Amino acid sequence: MAGHNEIDEGFYSRQLYVLGHDAMHRMGSAKVLIAGLKGLGVEIAKNVILSGVKSVTVQDEGRTEWSDLSSQFFLQECHLGQNRATCSLPHLAALNPHVLVSEHTGPLNKDLVLQHQVVVLTDSSLEDQKRFGDLCHLNRIQFIVADTKGLCGQLFCDFGEEFEVMDPDGETPVSLMIDRITKDNPGVVLCTDDQKHGLSDGSKVIFSEVQGMTELNTMGPVEIKVCGQYSFSICDTSAFSDYERGGVVTEVKQPLKLQFKPLSEALRDHQLLIPNDYGKIARHNTLHLAFQALHSFVKQQQRLPHSWSQADADDLVAIVRELNEAAQLEELDEAAVRSLSYTARGDLAPLNAFFGGVAAQEVIKACSGKFTPLQQWLYFDALECLPEDEQQLAESFFQPRSSRYDGQIPVFGSEFQEKLGSQKYFLVGAGAIGCELLKNFALIGLGAGEDGHITVTDMDFIERSNLNRQFLFRSKDIGKPKSEVAAKAVCEMNPQVNITAHQNRLDSDSEGVYGYDFFMALDGVAAALDNVDARVYLDGRCVQHQRPMLEGGTLGCKGHTLVVVPHLTESYGPAKTSSGHDIPLCTLKNFPHRIEHTLQWARDQFEGLYKQTPENVNLFLSDPKFVERTLTHGDTEALEILEGVWRSLQDMGAEGQHPKSWEDCVNWARCKWESLYSNDIHQLLHCFPPGEVTTNGLPFWSGTKRCPHPLTFDPDNSTHMDYVMAAANLYGQIYGIKGTRDRTKVRAILENVKVPSFIPKSSVKIHLTDNEMEEERKKEGDDAVKARLDELKRKLSSMKGSSQMYPLDFEKDDDTNFHVDYIVAASNLRAENYDIPPADRHQSKRIAGRIIPAIATTTAAVAGLMCLELFKLVQSHKKISSYRTAYLNLAVQYFVLSQPSHPQRFEVAGNKFTQWDDFLVEGRRDDQQEMTLADLIQYIKEKHGLTICSLFYGFAILYNGHEDRLKMRVSEAVKLVTKADIPPHKKILELAPSFDEDEDCETVPTIRYRLP
Repeated sequence: MAGHNEIDEGFYSRQLYVLGHDAMHRMGSAKVLIAGLKGLGVEIAKNVILSGVKSVTVQDEGRTEWSDLSSQFFLQECHLGQNRATCSLPHLAALNPHVLVSEHTGPLNKDLVLQHQVVVLTDSSLEDQKRFGDLCHLNRIQFIVADTKGLCGQLFCDFGEEFEVMDPDGETPVSLMIDRITKDNPGVVLCTDDQKHGLSDGSKVIFSEVQGMTELNTMGPVEIKVCGQYSFSICDTSAFSDYERGGVVTEVKQPLKLQFKPLSEALRDHQLLIPNDYGKIARHNTLHLAFQALHSFVKQQQRLPHSWSQADADDLVAIVRELNEAAQLEELDEAAVRSLSYTARGDLAPLNAFFGGVAAQEVIKACSGKFTPLQQWLYFDALECLPEDEQQLAESFFQPRSSRYDGQIPVFGSEFQEKLGSQKYFLVGAGAIGCELLKNFALIGLGAGEDGHITVTDMDFIERSNLNRQFLFRSKDIGKPKSEVAAKAVCEMNPQVNITAHQNRLDSDSEGVYGYDFFMALDGVAAALDNVDARVYLDGRCVQHQRPMLEGGTLGCKGHTLVVVPHLTESYGPAKTSSGHDIPLCTLKNFPHRIEHTLQWARDQFEGLYKQTPENVNLFLSDPKFVERTLTHGDTEALEILEGVWRSLQDMGAEGQHPKSWEDCVNWARCKWESLYSNDIHQLLHCFPPGEVTTNGLPFWSGTKRCPHPLTFDPDNSTHMDYVMAAANLYGQIYGIKGTRDRTKVRAILENVKVPSFIPKSSVKIHLTDNEMEEERKKEGDDAVKARLDELKRKLSSMKGSSQMYPLDFEKDDDTNFHVDYIVAASNLRAENYDIPPADRHQSKRIAGRIIPAIATTTAAVAGLMCLELFKLVQSHKKISSYRTAYLNLAVQYFVLSQPSHPQRFEVAGNKFTQWDDFLVEGRRDDQQEMTLADLIQYIKEKHGLTICSLFYGFAILYNGHEDRLKMRVSEAVKLVTKADIPPHKKILELAPSFDEDEDCETVPTIRYRLP
């Protein structure tokens, strides 16, 4: 983007949905200086370069040392003794072709600082922080300090005397439909009950489309006060006209002006500390003093404290106590000060990843004016990563070894490093979080020992839109498997890592690969997945095999992490929150009132016309029993499917829709336009005229029901032609007919298209609710429906020799295939029908393509937090208070870290269980024969005092009082009810029992039956 006004939307695709075009344009003129290029500095530089500023200068006088290799992922052994900035420059420059990256290997100086709009200091002295902080404050340069020492870190921001934030939180402005407005002082607005307003006191809103009380439509932003979840008060409306119906209320974002103190002043202000881990609030104040004390220690001793030195820790505590004479903190966490002293020589990749993500987000805020900056100090520690037994080990265990882990050994010791190397981990997903995790895994040495190993699987291939946040990939990798490229990249970072890449989807079909033996050989699992269903499935496998799991996810600037520890914490399944609710079908079909509704409708149209129907046609042509199976779906659904198949195979005419030429495709598209945007609306208004009233005497077209109006086709209207062009080309593709982009030729064809006139149908029933629709579906078809089904069966029986079709899979990132063109035009035309404000191409692609907004900063921070939890898992921490789940929002610097939840306990016959408990049964009897069902029932009775009354294998009933099955081997009974052999990889059968003793208990332990 450097030097150009145009934004590369293909490259920045997912980030644009986080920042928006305006913020990205502002970033495109920003010059950023990052001083210090050890582990933290390179993390910040990587994230800032990926974000798309104009230029980044990296400054570092230092030469590469062994300890740098623990966290500086662009340095290798061959770089030892060479300048860090020089060695890193080619790798940093390759991250983003739109950003100019340069180096400065001399000292940091005034002239260099004044050439930039944002300055970031890492690994710097307090004197430099004060000196350059004052210089930047005076010259309106945004100034950031970031530093990590061992398991502790600090971040500081000074954006000047007056910094304007254009958009404080980045959330989409609230837009709601109005149910009614009172004529009062103050007037009260009641919104429709389909969506809580989510506003807060002081929010400002504007009104539109209000009928009756039209004075509101011409007013500027009005300040509100919340009354309830669906209501709020506004100004005095007592002199306004009476409210009649309708209206939309929309939130107006207000700019925010902030004032910052320079670092030299902010050092004395403990009110500027941002809380994050509410289990240790007092520690944040202590760390504020401890970092200042550490600077004093270094200035006096010309070195950092020795690793795990009691004497140096005593000295640091003494300096903190001296500083507190002025600060007057009531509570000093001297244990934390000692831990900082013990570990200050450490340079840990996970902590640098977290602070690198958070600090880079502050750079983006400084450059763009988007989101609320940090005000002004953030302190964070992960001291729970240290051994729980607090035993004092000899300093010799923590001395450097002239190895690539010399930045980590000072914190955890050499024995822990060997343990890390012997770990066997399974990473599912090599996308954004997966790339960051693999980088961290390689740097810390996970699976890098003789007995260690990492397995990574991801079925996806690299696309251009991935490059902006999946930093292990480059342009030359587009089209290659993500897992293979990522594995190769981290092996270059650390050649000692043992890693195998797979391209398998993790589901029941791959259990032959990832079966019992595979999971039992693992030490843990990391989930870097982008959908809830996959996470739940992986979580279930981890619970089944009693394996810990690290899980993390992002949504724009928001992120979360979860650590799952067998028998100690709850798993992901119970911990997950609802992923939202689907839009009612009746709303999509007839009563849309938001652009999301028209976009989902357009996507459904695409799937039905260009994917599902062609797939059904191909199934019909290849499967002799297709019609028979379709008829089992019920008459209504069967008729819809078979009609679609028949019409698609019948030549173009009165009923058929099979085109023979490009002209036929244009003809079909024009008639489809008429059907969707004119005739269907005419029919809806025929059933429910604009003046319709309900049985209660209220207007039918009110609340969330917008009264539509038909459109008249106009070839000079670009949206009308956009639809025909896209629809015709896509229709040609599914039949193998070549289309054209020449609009002049298409207009010439349209002149000869005869569009049938609209004739209203009195027999059409329009459902007002999904329940009505479902009840109608359940009913058997009437005689006419059954007769039509019989007719279709006869007609289709003679069409088996027809040619196959070519279904289309919706592809949102290809702007040449007409897919997004169709969605945008189809949605905006329907929005015009219902007077809904249209959406541009960018917004339409996000909603219809179900794109998850993403940015590299959040991904890095989340992956860093996950790997801090990994340190605890490797040490087998036993206390739940040692672990942390995290929720963060980097847009507003919201951090909540807390200990995980305990697994829920349930009771069966006086015995208490959790989801981690099961009944493991060895299927081989003493006589070496396999157990029968009777043996199994008897074993559970004798071992656990519970009487099995029924037994399920999946959805199949294995036993429910069946006397004839009691003598069957368990495996034979499973084969009987599933009508299939047990796969060879299946070592454990999961059996779900119910007991006579459980009474009302909904949850009981699973029986894990080990096959002999």
